[in-house]
Amino acid sequence: MAMRLILLAMAFAVGAPAVVQDEDPELPAWMAGCWETRHGARWAEECWTVPRGGMMIGSGRRGEDDRLSEWEVMRIALAEPHGDGPALRMAFVAAPGGTGWTTTFAWSADDSDGVTFTNIANDYPQRVRYWRDGPYLKARISMADDSRPVEWSYAPMAAAIEP
Repeated sequence: MAMRLILLAMAFAVGAPAVVQDEDPELPAWMAGCWETRHGARWAEECWTVPRGGMMIGSGRRGEDDRLSEWEVMRIALAEPHGDGPALRMAFVAAPGGTGWTTTFAWSADDSDGVTFTNIANDYPQRVRYWRDGPYLKARISMADDSRPVEWSYAPMAAAIEP
């Protein structure tokens, strides 16, 4: 407890955010499954695996009618390597179009429901956030100050199984 107070005092003294991440993050198992949203002919989908081996793997795609406009693969992992520095406790990494894997968003402990990842060095987005609202999976990207938000509300995807 004394160490936490010292860390908070030091953070205030140098003007840094006073977030002490003394808890171990857990992979967001509540994201597992396939999710979709539709607005007229426009649609978006995300699918996430259950946590296993310290990682969740995701895929997303967006389009209109039968046309695909963009897609990506993603991962949320515990102890994610971070360049030449120490491993992050948990991170979100996306590869738009299946290439890149260069932009890592670090897990940010906060008091809100869900999970938040940030990278203020990225041009856009700088924040990626997921949370549940009843049966819906919500996703939001924005700048670090929450400006320029884009938000999705996904419902569980219906299984398309033909007899």
